[in-house]
Amino acid sequence: MKLFLAALRRTHKAAAHIGQPRRRSSRAAGGLVPLREEALVVGSSRELVRRLGSQAEVRTGFITEEEEGALLRELEPGLKKKRYEFDHWDDAIHGYRETERVRWGSACEEVVSRVRCTAFPEGSQLLGPVHILDLDKTGYIKPHIDSVKFCGSTIAGLSLLSDSIMRLVKEDSTDEWMDLLLPRRSLYILRDQARYDFTHQILKDEESVFNGRKVPRLRRISVICRNLPG
Repeated sequence: MKLFLAALRRTHKAAAHIGQPRRRSSRAAGGLVPLREEALVVGSSRELVRRLGSQAEVRTGFITEEEEGALLRELEPGLKKKRYEFDHWDDAIHGYRETERVRWGSACEEVVSRVRCTAFPEGSQLLGPVHILDLDKTGYIKPHIDSVKFCGSTIAGLSLLSDSIMRLVKEDSTDEWMDLLLPRRSLYILRDQARYDFTHQILKDEESVFNGRKVPRLRRISVICRNLPG
């Protein structure tokens, strides 16, 4: 099932303001390890970061290296049968391949259940298939808002294989924006206003700079859970 994305125009950056301090990381053993305190979220104003703080969340180290490996062992055989596409049907994604997953092995099912329990209120009606999006090193996701016909108030995604930067821009006021640093093996959660009123995108490697620091963007697989509308 294709996900209907509304592609929107890219926007320019304004001066950044640091949000709530989090553990800063540096690459080691193929991922990120905590080194010092720094924000995982920066934005066009401190007020915006404060206001959306509970609606645009990043949880570092959400899965272990072993759990990431288990997910990759389940996903890679199917993904390798697909070719990367560089012309998405609505021009929202460049350099990608995707699939959906309903059934998992026990180790991966535990991870998916943990994502759902963390991101969604108890009793939420969830979209059954989990969306798997594989971005080539040269790939990127353009600004879009997920279709309200098929996706509810919350989007939650695991980041595998690479660190990346997700940019949120207010749909009707492009001078309001936030950048989220998504370390490898982290979980991001977008809720409510951050999901409905802000476009989100994954920056291409040459634009992948967070708060003045280059964040190399390698091949990235995201494991995305959503709830149903209504």
